[in-house]
Amino acid sequence: MMTHLAPHIKNLLKQAINFSHLLDEIPISVAIFDLNCNIIYLNRTFEALTGFSMAKAYGMPCRNVLRSKSCITNCPIASVQAESQPAVLESDIINLDRQRLPVRITIAPVLDIKGEIRCYIETLEDLRSIKSLDTQKQMAYSFADIIGRSSQMEKIFQTIPILAQSDVSIMITGETGTGKDLVAEAIHQTSSRANGPFIKINCGALPETLLESEIFGHQKGAFTGANEDKPGRFKLAHNGTIFLTEIGDLPLPLQVKLLTFLDDKIIFPLGSTKGFNVNVKMVVATHRNLEQMVKDGLFRQDLFFRLNVARIHLPPLVERDGDIRLLLDHFLSTYAKKLNRTINGFSNNVLSFLLQYNYQGNIRELKNIVEYAANITTGPVIKIEDLPSYLFDQQRTLNTREKAYEDHSLVSGPLKIVNSENTPTTWAKAEKEMIINTLLAAKGKKSQAAKMLGWGRSKLWRKMKYYEMD
Repeated sequence: MMTHLAPHIKNLLKQAINFSHLLDEIPISVAIFDLNCNIIYLNRTFEALTGFSMAKAYGMPCRNVLRSKSCITNCPIASVQAESQPAVLESDIINLDRQRLPVRITIAPVLDIKGEIRCYIETLEDLRSIKSLDTQKQMAYSFADIIGRSSQMEKIFQTIPILAQSDVSIMITGETGTGKDLVAEAIHQTSSRANGPFIKINCGALPETLLESEIFGHQKGAFTGANEDKPGRFKLAHNGTIFLTEIGDLPLPLQVKLLTFLDDKIIFPLGSTKGFNVNVKMVVATHRNLEQMVKDGLFRQDLFFRLNVARIHLPPLVERDGDIRLLLDHFLSTYAKKLNRTINGFSNNVLSFLLQYNYQGNIRELKNIVEYAANITTGPVIKIEDLPSYLFDQQRTLNTREKAYEDHSLVSGPLKIVNSENTPTTWAKAEKEMIINTLLAAKGKKSQAAKMLGWGRSKLWRKMKYYEMD
């Protein structure tokens, strides 16, 4: 258990200065550890970057908090002497969310009046925004870590820097797996708060009692098990960006408390009557229909209006023209490099199938499919048998494609089916004829035809455009 100290700097000014407050206002992660490399102080930015609170990290070896490869292969402490310059190196750390973050580490000795080392001070500079810019220069059709060349994504790429420069609340909407988290990070990285913390809270991941403590913090003794003060994510995000994902899952009592914060910018931790000001940029995301939730009384209308000042909507992957092929190639190249293998691409059968597949999980599902195939394949190209088996089970449920896969010989030859006249034909030709026949049966009514096929209207429109039937 950490000893609660109140460190001060004396003899600098007429009155002693609160040391903790001074370092908390610095937008760079700062840690101080003793001669045995055990943590004795962390500032608020360091807590936000690593996920370790001061209470949790106090007395721990610095390597257990940083979890950096440099701690094993090239610990800079060994090169730091009283008369030497600070040690600087670029490395990475792994935070409590198991994210690997690129950082620049600087370590310097702290000397007493006799010139002897009494402790060490370390700073971490978050290099994610810089690395992102470097990657962006090397990759066409991308913005930050977001990839796309469709007209919808180009419009979003133009919108993000504009919205990032203001402090208005931003709501990101879209189906699961469309990349809402990446857009939120891109907003932070292109804003004036890029050097500040980016704190994410999943409103659907914790029960209401724990969620309130996680967001707003608590005082010691506020409830059973609250053995120490906890700052809360909003306080950790001071001078940075707070990202509330799955905002539609936020319980109604917490919606009231969030609305109060948006009105006066003051946070009241659980068990405390004393509030404190927090300066954050608010970004929220949801895959739910909040307008309908407002009508159903499940989401406060006044909170919805406060959060929905600016909105970015991410379209489903199947509606992003040209992006499926771009993402397939990107992820295949990524995983081939990671696995240190030569994979030249997809077979014609696989490419045809994946370009027409209805990605219900959007980009997340596409990424998982490619990762699985890259790990499974033993050849220079991805073949049908390298794809996850659930894809074909799902397609059998969605439409009549199961006929194309009943013959296992298809895995090594061109994808074919047999029509009613026992004449081999390609699936593309058969599907086009099926669409034409269905449209004729529906007398040209696309909504009815889509319903007869078991598709959504957008899927039918996409298929017709693909076959140049529009």
